Amino acid sequence: MPDKTSSWLTLFNVEDPRSKVPQIKGRFLDANQALQVARYDLQYCDWRARQDVLTIMLLHERVVEVLNPLAREYKSIGTMKKELAELQGELSQAHNQVHISEARVSAALDKLAYMEELVNDRLLQERSTAESDCPSSSASTSTALLDTVKSKQPRRTLSVSGPVQDYSSRLKNFWYPVAFSADLKDDTMLPIDCFEQPWVIFRGNDGKPGCVQNTCAHRACPLDLGSVKEGRIQCPYHGWEYSTDGKCEKMPSTRLLNVKIKALPCFEQEGMIWIWPGNDPPAATLPSLLPPSGFQIHAEIVMELPVEHGLLLDNLLDLAHAPFTHTSTFAKGWSVPSLVKFLTPASGLQGYWDPYPIDMEFRPPCMVLSTIGISKPGKLEGQSTKQCSTHLHQLHVCLPASRHKTRLLYRMSLDFAPLLKHIPFMQYVWRHFAEQVLNEDLRLVLGQQDHMLNGANIWNLPVSYDKLGVRYRIWRDAVDSGAKHLPFSK
Repeated sequence: MPDKTSSWLTLFNVEDPRSKVPQIKGRFLDANQALQVARYDLQYCDWRARQDVLTIMLLHERVVEVLNPLAREYKSIGTMKKELAELQGELSQAHNQVHISEARVSAALDKLAYMEELVNDRLLQERSTAESDCPSSSASTSTALLDTVKSKQPRRTLSVSGPVQDYSSRLKNFWYPVAFSADLKDDTMLPIDCFEQPWVIFRGNDGKPGCVQNTCAHRACPLDLGSVKEGRIQCPYHGWEYSTDGKCEKMPSTRLLNVKIKALPCFEQEGMIWIWPGNDPPAATLPSLLPPSGFQIHAEIVMELPVEHGLLLDNLLDLAHAPFTHTSTFAKGWSVPSLVKFLTPASGLQGYWDPYPIDMEFRPPCMVLSTIGISKPGKLEGQSTKQCSTHLHQLHVCLPASRHKTRLLYRMSLDFAPLLKHIPFMQYVWRHFAEQVLNEDLRLVLGQQDHMLNGANIWNLPVSYDKLGVRYRIWRDAVDSGAKHLPFSK
């Protein structure tokens, strides 16, 4: 009978790469050397991860040996319990090390992909320039390429300053969540602003939501001052009634005219109401914003904030400010790391923070999703979300109400403490805490907005931990400029 242990041991028979560390001299790396270092990092992380898994498998073999019935003939129960307790501690430590190795491999892959893309783009660009300048000299081309890679690359800068410009029509061609389903009863309506235009949402006779212009066609009275009658919204001025498609179906005291106000495509999905404010045909599917499996929604909160929605997104996509800004709320007592990084694929708008156990994603056109590993409210546990036993999931929707106002939809979910949902008035507790956190941010973002309106560039000097915010701005610029293919779309 073949030895089962030897069959899986071959999976871990990988040469220790530490004897092959790249020996590189000099102050700068050329393109090949940089990639060589990155590939070595990945090779080492892979070897380390294999050793960690091997450790767990060998420990399991030892557990089987301890529990072997033959061992009971010469070992006391107390001795076996002691050995099992020691093995359990070693297994727990080994499992934690595997999670760390997983994170290291992921980070090494991200770094390698980023460096390959960066170097290849730079080499292609410089090669094209060099060939057009010196088509007959391959030696001088190689020298120029080497010098270019060795030289320090200019830092990417962004320009976000001056008065907020009118929103481009292209930014409107997305589905936007505008309300939570629970807030829209059959006999109520919700007035909202979106891209400087007033709208009102209500339910028709069939229970489906509709979104119409919040202005009566008769005398421009705001319709949200009226009421909902049998699935139609009634103007409080002269009683004209409109269905969810914008058609006027009743005109008391006069002959019924063929009148219609503007209505937007409006759908309901997964507890949220969505509209399509653009002129292009709506996309066929709506994105899912539900929390991951195993989470329960505990709070849904709506706030109107006096800041431009791009500034609020900049803030939400940045975690490095937490130990300086949120000292009275969730980051109270946090230490200041020596280095904060956001690790992400080269073509992505999502990733995870290091050293914080927080995963984060920007979801176009205006959503931020994050999962935070916690041990108890306000405390961090571990170095990745996978290492944490309990989690908080957040959804922030930053609807552009106007150039100086954002309608914020906030949804909070937990994968623990389900009984909290049934405690009376808990919604008010969550809202109070959310407002406290936002107020810590708002005083800073409002100051930024004031300086921006007076000409200051709020993205003058991005650094490494600004990566996700910078990518959002690059995406936003591409949308506004009408780019055929949007960046980071994979």
